[in-house]
Amino acid sequence: MFSRYIFLVGTRYGISQGHSHLVSFISRLSTAGLVIGVALLILVMSIMNGFDKELRENILGVMPHARIYHSHAIEHPEKLIADLKQHPRVLAASPYVELQGLLSYQKRVAPVAIFGVDAELEKATSKLPGLLPKGTLESLATAEAGIVIGRGVAEKLNVAEADSISLIIPVEGGSSPRVKVVTVLAIFDTHSDVDNALALMDINAAAELSGYAGQITGVRLKVDDLFAAPEIVRGIMQTLPQDYYGSSWMATHGGVYQSIKMSKNMVGMLLFLIIAIAAFNLVSTLIMVVVDKQGDIAIMRTMGASTAEIITIFMVQGGLIGLIGTSIGLVLGVTLSYFVTPLVQWIEKIFGVQFLHSDVYPITYLPSELVAGDIAKVVITALLISFFVSLYPAWRASKIQPADALRYE
Repeated sequence: MFSRYIFLVGTRYGISQGHSHLVSFISRLSTAGLVIGVALLILVMSIMNGFDKELRENILGVMPHARIYHSHAIEHPEKLIADLKQHPRVLAASPYVELQGLLSYQKRVAPVAIFGVDAELEKATSKLPGLLPKGTLESLATAEAGIVIGRGVAEKLNVAEADSISLIIPVEGGSSPRVKVVTVLAIFDTHSDVDNALALMDINAAAELSGYAGQITGVRLKVDDLFAAPEIVRGIMQTLPQDYYGSSWMATHGGVYQSIKMSKNMVGMLLFLIIAIAAFNLVSTLIMVVVDKQGDIAIMRTMGASTAEIITIFMVQGGLIGLIGTSIGLVLGVTLSYFVTPLVQWIEKIFGVQFLHSDVYPITYLPSELVAGDIAKVVITALLISFFVSLYPAWRASKIQPADALRYE
């Protein structure tokens, strides 16, 4: 069925410029639609993969995978930390003191969540120390009143490193709030919404401000599987007394992750429909080619071409158009995905705008990550659609009768 001449004729019909102007125009239009659909789908899915990666590696690298805390402050937490580290799925554990407060500087105020951390143990549970100048966490432990704040907080207060700011901690029961003057030791920038409301202090200084000197709020955990964190926390809670509580990143950022996942699925489905629409344009293209080449088809039939061979010729033509459009779209989509991040940053710099704000989006720049599996799905789907939509025009071509086609030739 698939002889050499069938392939040559089908290929010639697919790339020939000898069609009528209308047929050539519609052919180019259907190919261009396929190119745009494939390229956009690869680009959008790469951007969604970039958001997913940044959430997992950036935001959740800074924030704890899970937390174990007590209804009151925890005294002598060494045994609790040692027990938690014995869990087979817990990679690291570090104590923390959590405070809610306000930072004030020259009549500007910014609410912050303050985490008192242990300089040594924090390195094992968070990637934030890697975003700070070397020795910053050690300086927190030795400085009398030091604090590290996020870029968003610094911009709200208009402060820089070495500036002195006021830290205000509210006290329950209507008592006067605790006020402490602290020095900004460093400003971290994770390019995420974490920068807008996070500050770090030494764990002992934070404990004193909380009113429970020498005690901690809870323990931060790093687990071996992000998506198993809720299950791991539930297992740990079964081994602890009733006064202990646990939570995972799903409680704080799970909604963001589900939104990204749902958006990726919805956008992917919509763009797959765009590819399908572009591929179905091949139907009109091939139908017009069949009409345009009725004489050729009739001659091939009189020379002994079978119905299956005629069908195969037009299947080759439709597959070739799909292959050309998909290939060009693949190259264009991969190229755009690779350069979209620096391109958007360049546009933001040139025009002085920012497309993504951390108070709306989880990160402040447009990420992109190419995933071979997603690219393969797009390419295979586009080729399969192109192949199947060629069936009907090919079948129509096989039904042309030589006598009817050559009657007016």
